[in-house]
Amino acid sequence: MKIVFGLGNPGSKYVGTRHNTGFLALDAISKELGADFSDKPKFNAEVAEFSIHGEKVLLVKPQTFYNEAGRSYRSLIDFYKVDPADTLVIHDELALPFGTIRIRHGGSDAGNNGIKSINQHGGASSVRMRIGVENASRSQVGDVDFVLSKFTKDEAHVLERSVLAQVVRLTESFLADSHQPTSISVIDK
Repeated sequence: MKIVFGLGNPGSKYVGTRHNTGFLALDAISKELGADFSDKPKFNAEVAEFSIHGEKVLLVKPQTFYNEAGRSYRSLIDFYKVDPADTLVIHDELALPFGTIRIRHGGSDAGNNGIKSINQHGGASSVRMRIGVENASRSQVGDVDFVLSKFTKDEAHVLERSVLAQVVRLTESFLADSHQPTSISVIDK
């Protein structure tokens, strides 16, 4: 069994914000793989379930708010007895330029409170997919305001057309046990 866990905040107020990149990624994955989300209060999450390569997969959007996502994560790995190495956590990353995607095993929280919560609840050895959201306007506002801001129209277009397509491809590699640590950019320099 594998779990793909996207970080974000519940509620319409946060739709389309940088901090909800993990939710946007799961929406793209669920659309590609034909899975529908349903509310699972037991896990404080919305969950989409399907099988691929003969293995059960859960796509998970925690409803605990970003900084407390580890509570939802822990309830799932305990209930399903899933090794954290069989979980993929997808999240926005301030330290990466917009259009960059990095995937690797484990790592520190690097100041990301959602990842700090995941690590505190047993997910330090999970696979991480970091999706860059940084742009030139970050220096004009504080980090909290920046991650809670919406993508620009141009960024939303690139996200929809290029970034999320790569996220789907990388997630399919994770589900097929063929992923490797990688860093790619969908933006031509």
